[in-house]
Amino acid sequence: MIPGAVLGWDMGAALAMAHALGIDALIAAELLPEIEAVMVRKLNEQIGEGHD
Repeated sequence: MIPGAVLGWDMGAALAMAHALGIDALIAAELLPEIEAVMVRKLNEQIGEGHD
């Protein structure tokens, strides 16, 4: 954990949520890392803008 930055998602929780929503685990495992990378980058950009 780094104060003021997002490092990534809890993939176990993300897969559990996908399962609860009825999303196939293989599809979720394929797509989640790509989605995570974009979300982490965008969230850290927004956090960085708030510190300027």
